[in-house]
Amino acid sequence: MAQTISYRDAGVDIEAGDALVERIKPLAAATARPGQMDGLGGFGALFDPRAAGYRDPVLVAATDGVGTKLRIAIETGLLHGVGIDLVAMCVNDLICQGAEPLFFLDYYATGRLDIDAAARVIAGIADGCRAAGCALIGGETAEMPGMYRAGDFDLAGFAVGALERGTQLPRAVAEGDVLLALASSGLHSNGFSLIRRLAEGIGWDAPAPFVGGTLGEALLTPTRIYVRPVLAAIRAGGVHAAAHITGGGITGNLPRVLPPGLGARIDRASWSLPPVFAWARDAAGLDEPELMRTFNCGIGMILVVAPDRAAALEAVLRAAGETVWRLGEVVAGSGVGFAGRSE
Repeated sequence: MAQTISYRDAGVDIEAGDALVERIKPLAAATARPGQMDGLGGFGALFDPRAAGYRDPVLVAATDGVGTKLRIAIETGLLHGVGIDLVAMCVNDLICQGAEPLFFLDYYATGRLDIDAAARVIAGIADGCRAAGCALIGGETAEMPGMYRAGDFDLAGFAVGALERGTQLPRAVAEGDVLLALASSGLHSNGFSLIRRLAEGIGWDAPAPFVGGTLGEALLTPTRIYVRPVLAAIRAGGVHAAAHITGGGITGNLPRVLPPGLGARIDRASWSLPPVFAWARDAAGLDEPELMRTFNCGIGMILVVAPDRAAALEAVLRAAGETVWRLGEVVAGSGVGFAGRSE
């Protein structure tokens, strides 16, 4: 008689997957918002934009991951923050189109499902969704034996938002518009391939050379979610564009929201480089241009605003808890130019 080999024997534990779904149902339920039509467990998730308050909605979609920051989270066991990162990377892109995030889905892939590890990540995702005001309405957990090393996993996130037709960004960007910069919380989720190279031989539990706490804790500071303050600024009037400063830094991302014939002039003295970026610059021997196209350098979002609305919008953003700098202005030309003395 041939030996019987079950699916579990092959490395896929259906019961563990079901147990994870039951464990995370309360986390997802805590993110519920108007427009959501059902809970976890169906073959698809339903959402009604009109019930969310939209009359003629245009949907906006974004997807992203957290890059090799995930490697540090796996090696340290500090997993909650990368769930927040996953949401942040998607919803911060949505608001650059002027969209309100409505719902989020995640994809979690691993060789062998660790329910506790997955639940910690998804708890972070749920916290990120609550911060962004969007519902965690579904996802996929893929257990794939032989595809990942023991303890490893990968993440992807998918966010959908909406805006009223005709209100999308960017629009009406003009020469003389003011650039308002919002502070980042740290590295966010970009540049970690270089950071991990610089950290070789230090150890994640060693004291961070640029701030209190361990190196792993400092590097895993979650990406800041800008949804509520930026939407408040957009609704206040005068925002013409928004740029999420991710891979490519200021140099690579700000031009994406500027029309042909216009560039940006930035006063490098308008903000100070946070310590983590100064450490990375010195450890890698980066010159200023390379630094500015590798990291966010302390700026996670840039708003392009009408000059006569700049002061009022600064006040709106500060009232929402943001650190804001008047960074520079839109000028004739192309690309991003830096002027002024840096520290």
